[in-house]
Amino acid sequence: MKSVPRVSVVRLQGAIGVPGRSSISDRSVAPLLEKAFRSKPDAVALEINSPGGSPVQSSLIGSRIRRLAEEHEVPVLAFVEDVAASGGYWIASAADEIWSDPSSILGSIGVISAGFGLPVFLQRQGIERRVHTAGKSKSMMDPFQPEKEEDVARLNRLLEQLHETFIGHVKSRRGDKLTENPDLYTGEVWIGQAAVDEGLADGIGHLVPLMKDRFGDKTRFKRYEARKPLLPRLGAQAVQGALGEIEERADYARFGLS
Repeated sequence: MKSVPRVSVVRLQGAIGVPGRSSISDRSVAPLLEKAFRSKPDAVALEINSPGGSPVQSSLIGSRIRRLAEEHEVPVLAFVEDVAASGGYWIASAADEIWSDPSSILGSIGVISAGFGLPVFLQRQGIERRVHTAGKSKSMMDPFQPEKEEDVARLNRLLEQLHETFIGHVKSRRGDKLTENPDLYTGEVWIGQAAVDEGLADGIGHLVPLMKDRFGDKTRFKRYEARKPLLPRLGAQAVQGALGEIEERADYARFGLS
């Protein structure tokens, strides 16, 4: 008798950051992905809602998805909710297919570095910043010192290298599906059908109806999602969590999402 089709669903929600914080990281999602593929499903579906974040963590997660898909010979489909931008799109493009809601935001194939400068504030407060290094390139973009042209040039070189890596990944995964539109790699974003027209997504569709249409009405879904702690964190951890939430909201706000 033919077994009932099964689809593993892995939810990837939030900004992508370093391990140990509330954001998505390779370490936090690795157990979910390993279990999802190990259950021998007919397909793995990724529910993605992320404005991006760390390029390294995005790359690690995307590479893990590809390795598991090839090891287990399981197709991977990404379903974008509100947004799959920047690192969120990096992860989505690791899937074999990308599906979007008509109002989903996709793209932002670019790299950003942002911060604050406080040298005038320190000067007004009578505070002197003292930095000593061994190696002329050890200190760069110190927010408590005036911005230096050589630091900006060096940072731009690093951002360009990361950008080229991002572009190479997207082109290797999406291939001939992508249009020749040069704006694809400027950090621009597209919505729904416009993203499909540019080759950033394969079509408009939602997870459950599309999977049932492909595998049958009896398809079963097994969800894998990171659990939140039952008790609130205390002290410094609470402050860190609050700051992380503010940063994540700021990331979503860049795309008009709160």
